[in-house]
Amino acid sequence: MNLSSLATLDSNPLATPRSRAFTAHFRAHLVSRPRNFVVCCSLNPPAASSLSVAESATQKLSRIDSLSQVSGVLGCQWGDEGKGKLVDILAQHFDIVARCQGGANAGHTIYNAEGKKFALHLVPSGILNEETLCVIGNGVVVHLPGLFKEIDGLESNGVSCKGRILISDRAHLLFDFHQEVDGLREAELANSFIGTTKRGIGPAYSSKVIRNGIRVSDLRHMDTFPQKLDVLLADAASRFRDFNYSPEVLKEEVEKYKRFAERLEPFIVDTVLVMNDAISQKKKILVEGGQATMLDIDFGTYPFVTSSSPSAGGICTGLGIAPRVVGDLIGVVKAYTTRVGEGPFPTEILGQGGDLLRFAGQEFGTTTGRPRRCGWLDIVALKYSSQINGFSSLNLTKLDVLSDLPEIQLGVAYKHADGTPIKSFPADLRLLEQLKVEYEVLPGWKTDISKIRNYSDLPKTARQYVERIEELVGIPIHYIGVGPGRDALIFK
Repeated sequence: MNLSSLATLDSNPLATPRSRAFTAHFRAHLVSRPRNFVVCCSLNPPAASSLSVAESATQKLSRIDSLSQVSGVLGCQWGDEGKGKLVDILAQHFDIVARCQGGANAGHTIYNAEGKKFALHLVPSGILNEETLCVIGNGVVVHLPGLFKEIDGLESNGVSCKGRILISDRAHLLFDFHQEVDGLREAELANSFIGTTKRGIGPAYSSKVIRNGIRVSDLRHMDTFPQKLDVLLADAASRFRDFNYSPEVLKEEVEKYKRFAERLEPFIVDTVLVMNDAISQKKKILVEGGQATMLDIDFGTYPFVTSSSPSAGGICTGLGIAPRVVGDLIGVVKAYTTRVGEGPFPTEILGQGGDLLRFAGQEFGTTTGRPRRCGWLDIVALKYSSQINGFSSLNLTKLDVLSDLPEIQLGVAYKHADGTPIKSFPADLRLLEQLKVEYEVLPGWKTDISKIRNYSDLPKTARQYVERIEELVGIPIHYIGVGPGRDALIFK
């Protein structure tokens, strides 16, 4: 979708996400300065080289075939970059696709060859490729009702899951009560709430870290399962006054999980053994990250982060594989920036301009449906994310959403209020709220690019935008998304 497809706004822009016409009023809002100041710079990037269609197809195969035996796809920003689509495409060339962290708070939207949409949360995005084995690693927290619902939905749409999904016996279980506790904690925090998906991710990881969590392997021992669950529920009841717990509640949960355990048994394996055997057998493995680096528990905008490690380090701890076997890591980054929930967002476009960018990109959460906050591409955050992960290449997504803009801005530097440069992405939230962003302004292309499949066919100004990002970050962009479909990807 491009920006020219937006409709004239009514007094409540959030009520009309499927608007169709474009107005000069919109352009004025979206290209107006964001929350901080703008510095305009003239650019003279090199012209793009021409590639024939045949050469482009050859380059596509070359790009994919050159990826290392164990490769990864990770988010560069605050999530929702479009990782699932790239994983789905690359999975056709890999034997295994594995999730290493997070839970059902990760929403990955993908499309099959017929254009049918699938919204995945726990099942890895390789599931649409029949020859791909999907692994849910030990670092994931698994909500069984949600997982079974997802599997049933796939099966009802003709996607076979039997024998194709393996779940680590070391993965921790996420219970319904974890979701309830998530909501209670957010309510308790009041004005300082985190803005979680309320899917119970934080409470489940909390149970894991304080060592009273329940793992998938515990479902094989129903003689001790009730006592372990009682400890968890009683702990929640002692912590939250409004948490309803009784012997009847425990009995109902135990009976439910007895049924779950029977259904889950064929999926349960020692995935550490599976992964390392696959590596020894020279199988190709693609790791699918959930969330993104700027939400990392250590490196993100703490405390407005997720509860796992969606950066490169989470691959090894979440799958039980050695760092030395991990090769190429592809960072997925939107052509602009979005964020869900609370927390600092330096390049955010406030007001109606941000609303309109949201409509153009259909920026509503796959997991929650919440509207995403929108802003210009933040180069400082992207460089920081790239340093942490060591990306070998980038996937720039949703470039088509910026079509028809007369100009586009890049947040290229941070400065203190007094003008002193800030060298990297700061940990201090107060500083993040007060800093000034320096912007470069680039010309737009005002052309629908959603049907373009060869890089050389992109408008010159679109190529300039891509190449300026490469120049600023120092990492090549090998994949460019120009639409939601499987085929809407340019290999550069």
